[in-house]
Amino acid sequence: MYEEKVGEEGLQDFYQEKDKMYVATDCIIFGFDSGNLKLLIFKRRVEPFKGEWSLIGSFVKLQEDVSGAAKRVLEEITGLKNVFMEELKSYGNANRDPGYRCVSIGQYALIRLSEYDKELVEEHGAVWHDIDELPKLVLDHDQMVQDALEKLKAKARFQPIGFELLPEKFTIPQLQSLYEAIYQKELDTRNFRKKVLSNNVLIKLDEKDKSSSKRGAFLYKFDHDSYKNLTKRGYDFEIS
Repeated sequence: MYEEKVGEEGLQDFYQEKDKMYVATDCIIFGFDSGNLKLLIFKRRVEPFKGEWSLIGSFVKLQEDVSGAAKRVLEEITGLKNVFMEELKSYGNANRDPGYRCVSIGQYALIRLSEYDKELVEEHGAVWHDIDELPKLVLDHDQMVQDALEKLKAKARFQPIGFELLPEKFTIPQLQSLYEAIYQKELDTRNFRKKVLSNNVLIKLDEKDKSSSKRGAFLYKFDHDSYKNLTKRGYDFEIS
C-alpha cells in the first residue's frame, strides 16, 4: 500500500519513490553604460567550481514559482523590483552540473545602471563586465549568455526593450549607441535617426545634454502610448 510522505514544506510527496533532481534559475542581467552592453556576474561561492566566474542564480524553493525565484535573486542582488525580466529557456542536459542532477531555467533581465543598489552588488561580490570582455563562466553559463544576446537582438527588432537600459531621458546618439551594442555592429547615423523618429515613439524635450559638446543634443523620452498604437499596426525596428 502506498505510504504518504509529508515534506519539510508541508507538501505531500506522492512521488517519493521517483528520482529527484534540483531546479534552479540563472539570471542573465544586462546593463548599459558608456556605449557598452554589460553583464552582472560574480565568483561562485559554493562547490563545484567555487571561486570561478558565474551567472547569479539560485535553487527554486518548494513554495516558489520559477519566475518568483528569479525576481527574488534580482532583488537580493540589485535591490530592484518591477524591471524587465523574461524567461529565456531551460537547460537540462543530464551532465550539465557535476554537483548533482539539476535543470536550470534561464531568465534575462534589463536594468538601468543608475538605479541599482551599488552597496548590495558589492556586498555579494558581483561586478559588471563588458559583454565582449567576459571571462570564462562555469557550467553552461556561456551558452546562456549567447542565447540571451540572440534573444535580445530579435526582441529589440519588434519591441523597444532597449529603452529599459537607458535613463528616462536620453539623446538620439545614446539610443543609437545602445542599439549598436545590442546588434554588435555600427549603424548609419542618418538612417537610424530617420527610422526612430518616423515611428513616433519618442517625445522631444526642451532640454539638452551638453556633456559632450557646447551645442548639446536634445533629450527625448519614450512615448508608451504611441508604442502601444504602433504595435497594433506592426512594428519593425530593423536598422541596416
